Amino acid sequence: NESIIVLNPIRQLSICLFAYIIQSMKKLPVHIQILYGVGVSYAIFDQIFAQWVLTYYLPPENFSFKPFLSPGFIALALVISRFVDMVADPLVGFWSDRVNTRWGRRIPFIIFGTIPLALAAIAFFYPVKGGGFQTFTCLSVTGSLFFIFYTIVGAPYNALIPELSKTADDRLNLSTWQAVFRLLYTAVAMILPGIMISILGNGDDEKGLRYMVVLLSAFAVAGLFITCFSIDEKKYSGGKVSDAGFKNSLKFVFKDRAFIYYLGGLLFFFIGFNILRGSLNYYVTDIMGKGGGGITMASALLFGVSALCFYPVNRISRRTGYRKLMLFSLFLLVVFSVLLYQTGKIFPVSYGFIIFALFGIPVAGAAFIFPPAMLSEISARVSERHSEQIEGIFFGIQGFFLKMAFLVSIAILPLILVSGNGTSLADMLTSVPEKPEIAGIYRTTVFSVIFFSLSFIFYYVYPEDKYLNGGKKDDKKK
Repeated sequence: NESIIVLNPIRQLSICLFAYIIQSMKKLPVHIQILYGVGVSYAIFDQIFAQWVLTYYLPPENFSFKPFLSPGFIALALVISRFVDMVADPLVGFWSDRVNTRWGRRIPFIIFGTIPLALAAIAFFYPVKGGGFQTFTCLSVTGSLFFIFYTIVGAPYNALIPELSKTADDRLNLSTWQAVFRLLYTAVAMILPGIMISILGNGDDEKGLRYMVVLLSAFAVAGLFITCFSIDEKKYSGGKVSDAGFKNSLKFVFKDRAFIYYLGGLLFFFIGFNILRGSLNYYVTDIMGKGGGGITMASALLFGVSALCFYPVNRISRRTGYRKLMLFSLFLLVVFSVLLYQTGKIFPVSYGFIIFALFGIPVAGAAFIFPPAMLSEISARVSERHSEQIEGIFFGIQGFFLKMAFLVSIAILPLILVSGNGTSLADMLTSVPEKPEIAGIYRTTVFSVIFFSLSFIFYYVYPEDKYLNGGKKDDKKK
């Protein structure tokens, strides 16, 4: 009896130790999680487009070069390029589900698309300036190529999360590391350009902007190649390939109610966020009266605070799930957008820096961590339910909706910025403006509030209780 009493704790300890070892073996190594995060450097291209393409074609008043294309032509060219790209998103996702190579399903797409994506990003800033229609055509073609290759890189990269992971914790960790590096890259692409334009241009803002884009594009290419050539995709994925046809894949995807609500929330959030992000330069320069250094400071504050929030958001979401924190983030975004609208009215313009810092709190989860983590959970659960590895098409369809969000935001943002001086809609669409209007810059926050509120409604009805962490709650009930 005494021996049994002694041996039982030893046996229990051995069992616990063995279980811990087995569980540890299932976890994705931390260095792989970090190397995966490095590859989100393509976010630099996203930031270049979102912040600097419109600024180049419709520069603020204090830039050394003037607008050379009407807002209507700018909006139409980018809408056309978005439509071309939106068709490619689900097709690229579906194709990456079915491809079987020695390097895996996703990484070959990333390698193939990286260099063309960089060249297309640079081409935005070397347009033909021979006339309105010639410049419009050049922008349309460049935008179409940019977004197609952005999809070829981005959709397979995001589909690597369920490809490499085996557990909900791994998917959350991969999403968090992706968010950490996305924030770093986005911060680099927002903080350094103001300084780089001043130094490289030496008074010529157009020249400085072009050199800045070339250097940032080379940096983005390096990050993508580090991920591609340092991760053995097949080792962790087991060489999974989908046999489902395109029609059946779409049927599996759109029968999932959680995915539908997720897409609605994602769409409206990113419309609002893109409008807010695209107006940052104008707020800092034209309302707050600051130059490139002001843009750098506002960006540093926003992303610095966001970085500080990553770890607590990761830990809290393990207990609460993603939905509650997403709703709280959207509420904060609405509140801070209203405060930004009052900058220079009720609040001194210097308060704008404080408000941009506050934006970093909700942006940490809503823009960086939650979207890939939520979709990875949904895609992994649906793939398991139907015994088909169709994660890629989920991220392809998400890409379709992200591009739709960009399309809507870039179509209306130029018109919002030049509104407010009594100019007719026809004139706004066809004439080249002298500068953005102060009233128009303020109105961007009103539109952001509207879209954040619509996103809140969709995430409010998102059925996370049923699907949280791959159905763990259901399992516990059973």
